[in-house]
Amino acid sequence: MKRLGLTFVAAFCLMAASFAAGNQPVAESAKWDSNINVSKLSQYLKLDGKQQEEVANICAYFDEQMSRATSAKKNREEKVRNAVLGNLKLMKQTLDKKQYADYAKVLNVTLRNKGIEVK
Repeated sequence: MKRLGLTFVAAFCLMAASFAAGNQPVAESAKWDSNINVSKLSQYLKLDGKQQEEVANICAYFDEQMSRATSAKKNREEKVRNAVLGNLKLMKQTLDKKQYADYAKVLNVTLRNKGIEVK
């Protein structure tokens, strides 16, 4: 009976580990298929009208750059890094210090959730 219980526990652990491993993001196959919700981002960052328009343009540009970078065959990591750094540079010019810090946190979490690592 003890052996049957241990076998069941081992099988359950193996199954759980296999399931968890299958749900992990993979950096090499990560594709950027995100539509940035500018209205929610605007509410979170408490943007004024002018900032909201500029952030919408920056997000559209970033979305385009990330789509190109993640589907690139050569220099993928470098292109992703350049797209992220370019986005952060544009946002830093548009947002105040607190808004920029909050945006950087959101972007970092978003990239990690997508399985994209920027070095």
